[in-house]
Amino acid sequence: MLIDVRNLSKIYEMGDVKVHALRGVSFTADNGEFIAIMGPSGSGKSTLMDILGCLANPTEGKYYLEEEEIGQLSDNRLAEIRNRKIGFVFQTFNLLQRTSALHNVELPLIYSGLGRKERRRRAFEALEAVGLADRVHHKSNEMSGGQIQRVAIARALVNNPSMIFADEPTGNLDTKSGAEIMAIFDRLNEEGNTIIVVTHEPEVAKHAKRVLHIRDGLIEKDERRD
Repeated sequence: MLIDVRNLSKIYEMGDVKVHALRGVSFTADNGEFIAIMGPSGSGKSTLMDILGCLANPTEGKYYLEEEEIGQLSDNRLAEIRNRKIGFVFQTFNLLQRTSALHNVELPLIYSGLGRKERRRRAFEALEAVGLADRVHHKSNEMSGGQIQRVAIARALVNNPSMIFADEPTGNLDTKSGAEIMAIFDRLNEEGNTIIVVTHEPEVAKHAKRVLHIRDGLIEKDERRD
């Protein structure tokens, strides 16, 4: 089992006000699944993604990733998990604007102790995997939104993570570019990668084989598809 989430709650305190983002979420997921987390704004889906990605801790409940209880781990161990086991793709791309696609993809490897030659080889292979072998030396301002998102996906892949998290990955893209990005996720899942996508778009969610519908901090429906 890859993910085991047990009765997760998350409360944000904003002055005297307590905001209940999650109210007791439980589910499990196996290696190789393609899951979409759907819900309206404020439903708790991004909070759940942050906890699954080891970017935030729950207020209550437990989260096991590959049988490790995340809440019991040190900051250094959490950083290692984020770097080695999880690939992140964000709606806003989060790339360095003034550096090449190759350098952007190479960045996560700098912390892994690999030599420069090996880092560059793996970064090039990741860009090649998303169809950007001819754009490796281009900067963000020289590429389209769809190409920039492909660079972000290549960066997420470069460490061969256990799973890829994508938060509204097509939110800033036109319909054609969005479809191309989702086709890449389809292929990655077919190759055995675990994909978890947060989205409010039905067109994106239809690519998943399982959809967790979240509303008011609770899983309203766990929908599995053939």
